[in-house]
Amino acid sequence: MPDKGVFNAVVSSNNHVGHCFYRVSLEFSGAGADAFGSFRPGQFAQIDVSDVALPSAEAIPEDLVDSSKRKILLRRPFSFTNVTVDGNKTFAELLYRVVGPATLRMTTLSAGDSISVIGPLGNGFWIPNDKKTALLVAGGMGTPPIQFLVKVITADYPKIEVVAFAGAKTAEELPFENRLDEISQQLGFSLLEFAKYGVRSMVATDDGSTGHHGLVTDCLSQWLEQDDSARDGVIIYSCGPEAMLAKVAKIANKGKIDCQLSMERRMACGFGLCQSCAVECRVNGTNETIYKLCCEDGPVFDGREVVF
Repeated sequence: MPDKGVFNAVVSSNNHVGHCFYRVSLEFSGAGADAFGSFRPGQFAQIDVSDVALPSAEAIPEDLVDSSKRKILLRRPFSFTNVTVDGNKTFAELLYRVVGPATLRMTTLSAGDSISVIGPLGNGFWIPNDKKTALLVAGGMGTPPIQFLVKVITADYPKIEVVAFAGAKTAEELPFENRLDEISQQLGFSLLEFAKYGVRSMVATDDGSTGHHGLVTDCLSQWLEQDDSARDGVIIYSCGPEAMLAKVAKIANKGKIDCQLSMERRMACGFGLCQSCAVECRVNGTNETIYKLCCEDGPVFDGREVVF
């Protein structure tokens, strides 16, 4: 795999795709295209938005008026929803939600703008050869690496059955562009982002505004409880809030199912220098724990090793 580095990417598009959600397409060329052409689901990149302009005053949400004035000193970590190699170019799609001064600035990015990107960083998901079924669980903004993983599994491991589960607090907070019609949902296809790969998906919202009324982990448990034999050859992949990941790990451990979790931490550097993204992990075969770095050892960890 090409070494990580600092590369310039050109913005191809930046589209508003829902409540506070935007999708940016980045174009890499030269050494950047080579490096990011091998980007794996679950890896991430650090993006510099310190020189990106704020939107006009009337376009700034009321709850961000004060914080928007802060200087952006640190890069922000993002995973990608998709990476495509086309000749000597590599295109990467980035989904983000406006939650603070950095992502607020990102809304002003336009086609042709250039931004600095460090990557590829971290270790992504891995796919064992002995698996028959992959259950993908995304919570809130944990969807980007899960969307990309769907593409990779269906393309490179066509014999693996894939089922996706997506959850959020409300329907408005589901970071997807479109939900399919009632007939499609009855057939098990709820979200276009997964259905285009032939993958069934289930949706859960805490308030019941769409899909299952409750936690997305409820849907995961119900799927596994259909039939004990359904657990044979199963692996679970998950990314989302830590409380959700803890529940996913508990379900997997109880069923003796392999599980990989994409963890999230604040990252000042993204490559191990600042030591700010520690994750407590068990030492296999002992009662001891050690701290690993989310940026270098992760962000994807074996679900059995993480201490919640």
